[in-house]
Amino acid sequence: METCGGGYSPAMQLPGPRGPVSDAVITALRTGESPRTVTVRGGVGILGDDDVQLGLWVMHELHYAGFEDAVGDREWDPDLLALRNRIGERFEAALRETTVDRITAAREAADEVPDQIFAMTKDEGGPSLAAYLHRVADREQYAEFMMHRSITQLKESDAAGWALPRLRSGAKAVLAELLYDEYGGGRPTYIHSRLYAEALVGCGLDPDYGRYADRLPGPSLAADNVSTYLGLHHRLRGAAVGHLAAFEATSSLPCRKLSGGAERLGHPVEVRRYWDEHVEADAVHEQLAVRGICGSLVSDAPDLADDVLFGAAACLEIEERFGAHLLDAFEAGRSSLREASA
Repeated sequence: METCGGGYSPAMQLPGPRGPVSDAVITALRTGESPRTVTVRGGVGILGDDDVQLGLWVMHELHYAGFEDAVGDREWDPDLLALRNRIGERFEAALRETTVDRITAAREAADEVPDQIFAMTKDEGGPSLAAYLHRVADREQYAEFMMHRSITQLKESDAAGWALPRLRSGAKAVLAELLYDEYGGGRPTYIHSRLYAEALVGCGLDPDYGRYADRLPGPSLAADNVSTYLGLHHRLRGAAVGHLAAFEATSSLPCRKLSGGAERLGHPVEVRRYWDEHVEADAVHEQLAVRGICGSLVSDAPDLADDVLFGAAACLEIEERFGAHLLDAFEAGRSSLREASA
């Protein structure tokens, strides 16, 4: 099936449920009924929970491309929103619990928020998924990584865009500049999500949006959920741009390694082109995001400093968990993906 210019497919299907929470959500969307009452347990375990993260991801996706086999327009269904809020409260609580040490260390390292973000995102030389993909991964493992990232990169920067109407003055202008670049600078063929679709094809994969959602585990879904969750809440606008800043500040060097891995494995130029574009772009974007957006926002609204640091720390926490999941699987010689549902 032909892929739309921005990476979205018009035929995205609901994934199979994985437990009571995702089953309640998916059944409600398939039948048009309200979701049945389910228990949503909290705690740090929610950050990698297959069932809960899938349920949250499906409800988030109603604000993006949606699902062809969902009955009716459920984007603002009050019962689904109530369930999403219950999950979101527990998701946010777990993120706040696991990011305390990062935030404390950043505050001790520097006085200004931009410098605190750079201190937080400094490479400490630990296990690196990008380094593994650069030097060790085989073609199957590299393809798995591309599948994991597809739900985020095929709607690249859309989640950050939720913050645009919630910012003012300098922060808004700089975010608009960054997003303009992400969306190809007015050139449809250079939209980053489209470049990722072409990279998927170069790896022998399906470029349709949501094609691999059914196989993505909780840590992978959580990496996508966190940016959407922060972006959808006005009260978390500082955290949304903090997340963007941390993501951009930790992107350029890993992208160089991912390009090198694609070259080592003999992937076509379309695969390397996506990563090479981000080596240069994200070196600029990190300054725009950290100093131009976060710095301006905190200058105008000092009370949002804590939220900015929380968003940055949440990004790093979730990305670290995502990377650990893949590395553990790859080094053990097993797949990092779930089996597809029947």
